[in-house]
Amino acid sequence: LQLKPRAFESFNVSYIQNLGSCSYTVVITTSCSSSKYTRDQISIAFGDAYGNQIYAPRLDDPSTDAFESCSSDTFEIRGPCAYQICYVYLYRTGPDGWKPESVKIYGANSRAVSFYYNTFIPSDIWYGFNLCRSASSAHQQHVPRWSVYVILGLLLCALL
Repeated sequence: LQLKPRAFESFNVSYIQNLGSCSYTVVITTSCSSSKYTRDQISIAFGDAYGNQIYAPRLDDPSTDAFESCSSDTFEIRGPCAYQICYVYLYRTGPDGWKPESVKIYGANSRAVSFYYNTFIPSDIWYGFNLCRSASSAHQQHVPRWSVYVILGLLLCALL
């Protein structure tokens, strides 16, 4: 089962934290079925379930051959220190269109993670994956249902 990327209209990069400073290596592979090159502006945001978010407003550079079809581009991005990366969004604006194959992110505090796009990125919307469980729900302790019945039974016995 391979998940498909989707649009995230409510995603907002204004909530970025700037605590700490860590380095991330991001490898973006452009699909062979993408156009030969793109002049589009490409941005990326990724992070963890704890609200640590890394944002690079412009990965594209017209003076380089970034994002050519059948190629991989490597970017060194600095940002707040995050735990396990569990979401990534790409943002594209421009006339050409662009089809990434995959995005792989390496961080100091997390294992490498890959996100497989293999689809054209719509223009002017954050588009990608959110595989995070919220940090609060990830650490909640759940009381087994049977223990609730035992406690209720004990309370009833005490009242009788």
